[in-house]
Amino acid sequence: MNDATENKRPIRLLLIDDEKGFVATLAKRLAKRNIQATQAYNGREGIQALRKGDFDVALLDLKMEDMDGLEVLKMIKIMAPQLPVIMLSGHASDESAHDGIKAGAFEYLTKPYDLKDLLAIIQRAVRQSTT
Repeated sequence: MNDATENKRPIRLLLIDDEKGFVATLAKRLAKRNIQATQAYNGREGIQALRKGDFDVALLDLKMEDMDGLEVLKMIKIMAPQLPVIMLSGHASDESAHDGIKAGAFEYLTKPYDLKDLLAIIQRAVRQSTT
């Protein structure tokens, strides 16, 4: 079993991505692993959810139509500086990964990715933020 499954309280994850099918599928897969995903389909919804909720980690797409992921990341870091943010992108470049890490992202993951890799990064982010 992984750490998330062993915890009594689910990990609270803020999932911000404008690909609705991807978000719905990933949220279901995470729920089976004791990770409760609040779904936001654009940057503005993500910021609103952050204002209303308490999260352990955020998963943020780099390229969205309404707001650039780096812009959303910078806003998250102002509102919740201790919240680890994992950046996702299907259009990855070394420059965008570097920009995300420089802006405060915990980690950068390229789509498609292995779910085991994502779960390991989520676990590491949550552990690091609670120590």
